[in-house]
Amino acid sequence: MSTDTRADEGGSLLARPLNWLETQSEEVYAYVLLIPAFALLALVAFYPLIETFRFSLLADAVASADPFGEFIGLDNYVDLLTGDTNFTQQFISISTTDSFPFVTFGAPFLQQALFVTLAFAIVSVLFETTIGFGQALVLDQDFYGRRWVRVSIIIPWAIPIVIQGMIFFLLFNPTIGFGTEFMQWLGVFGDNPLSSSTDSFLIVLVADIWKTTAFMALLILAGLQSIDRGLYDVAEVSGASPWQRFRYITLPLVAPALLVAMLFRTMDAMRIYGLIDATAGCETVPSLTCLVIIALQNSRRWATASAVAFLTAVVISGFVVLYLLALRDSEGGVA
Repeated sequence: MSTDTRADEGGSLLARPLNWLETQSEEVYAYVLLIPAFALLALVAFYPLIETFRFSLLADAVASADPFGEFIGLDNYVDLLTGDTNFTQQFISISTTDSFPFVTFGAPFLQQALFVTLAFAIVSVLFETTIGFGQALVLDQDFYGRRWVRVSIIIPWAIPIVIQGMIFFLLFNPTIGFGTEFMQWLGVFGDNPLSSSTDSFLIVLVADIWKTTAFMALLILAGLQSIDRGLYDVAEVSGASPWQRFRYITLPLVAPALLVAMLFRTMDAMRIYGLIDATAGCETVPSLTCLVIIALQNSRRWATASAVAFLTAVVISGFVVLYLLALRDSEGGVA
């Protein structure tokens, strides 16, 4: 076979898929172009998740050089959900109280870590969204010095998590920090808040809100500045009040950007670990990610840690689905 013949056959083989692609709809064409991205996503995201689930189906081999034992199925999940798993680190049990915040944090470990993680994510995202929305509305206005105000808002976001945790650790250290004395004067904290699960949870919560509100403000501000200003002029001429302009123009049009910002922050809040470790420690405020670290470092329970990690991914995926459904409704389309 000659070189020209082989070249013609190679060209025809390449032309066939190209001709097929040209006959497809724009939607199919878009999905074909996304195949490399999907393959990369499967490699860097789904493969580790699948491997984590596979490891979670094995037994812990605490006394063995191999961290995993024989196949035991879903026993690790059953033990975690029923509270039968034992860690070297134990926590006090969850119980209700008559005073704020009406709950005493503690184990059963998974239930407590899940409660702490969900409470932290919901409360922090709620406050960060509300405050960030207010900051974005202010920054969206024209006033002298707006550039410097934006810079000052970004400063907390630029501080590394470890430095942020040390700031609040020193602030509420009972021997050198003035925060403890002030909060005691308000009747909120005890003598050593960093050793109290309730007080430490509030400290970590405030620290996270202080840092990441700027992230929410910047994302929401980007959504606000994408709104056509002519809509406000028409509404004002039509006699719409400031509240009506906010309700019928600003809120619906900024909703997609707002939901995307909340989605990113919720996923990040569900993985909270560094701030807790640098401020109060996982022994005081254990989150789901803290539980993974405790299972690995303190107990050498690799399979149990894999089960907790996979359950964390499942919980985060549930939040992602809810946000995507809300985002689809806000855009008035079909996902």
